[in-house]
Amino acid sequence: MGAASLDRLRGWIGKKESREDVATAWPVIGLTATFDRNDPEPKPGDAIPPGWHWLYFLEAKPASELGYDGHPRVGGFLPETGLPRRMWAGGRIEFRRALRIGDPICRESEILSIQPKEGRSGKLVFVTVRHTVSAAGDVAVVEEHDIVYREAAKAGDLPPSGNPAPEKTAWRRELIADPVMLFRYSALTFIGHRIHFDLDFCRRQEGYPGLLVHGPLQTLLILDLCRRHDARPVKKLDYRALHPVFHFERFSVNGNPSVNGATADLWTANAAGNVAMRATASWTQ
Repeated sequence: MGAASLDRLRGWIGKKESREDVATAWPVIGLTATFDRNDPEPKPGDAIPPGWHWLYFLEAKPASELGYDGHPRVGGFLPETGLPRRMWAGGRIEFRRALRIGDPICRESEILSIQPKEGRSGKLVFVTVRHTVSAAGDVAVVEEHDIVYREAAKAGDLPPSGNPAPEKTAWRRELIADPVMLFRYSALTFIGHRIHFDLDFCRRQEGYPGLLVHGPLQTLLILDLCRRHDARPVKKLDYRALHPVFHFERFSVNGNPSVNGATADLWTANAAGNVAMRATASWTQ
């Protein structure tokens, strides 16, 4: 990437936007059903699970402003890098206090950094955005979200090599994120990216054998695993996407808590036993 292009990109650093919403009950009801939980219907004042703030502040661009892949075109808040593929890479989240049903909520977003890199698959650009979510004037969530821009898929590209997941796990849940689960999650978060619902697009344009399981969906399943095994709300989560998971394969969500119970190593693993999403959760600030 040339100096002029890099300077243009860095002009986005510090760019901000603000969104407001209300923490309504329906998205919580919908994701609870999607995760096959039997929680009671949420009432005003009930705490929203950690990470479920992703159900709010949704971007709803007109159809004319979508790209060929169903994603909103960049060039507004997010920079135009010249690379067509945009995906979640990971992030770090601090949960300072619970959001509650009925809360008026606000999210302030700021682009913190833009880093061009060269990877095995070609040119990459990593963009880090900080989101600060507040309710009633109090900061509830501080999140740094890493987004990766990549080159278009090329004919003959080899699938990424995987790293084997740990064999021993204290917590484990197996499931298949079939097209129904992917559709439900996409609908709840208003994600129109075709890699999650258009099989022909995945195979012909992206070179994938199946629909991709969303990175944030896997992250929320990791947080859900924590809820199933520990009643305390997670205070911090650091997560990183490493390998794809496809709609046709049985995958697992796993966790090994530390001896003192203060942290847990967590991961999803695909059918071949490779780590797909790796995370560390902490129950202390």
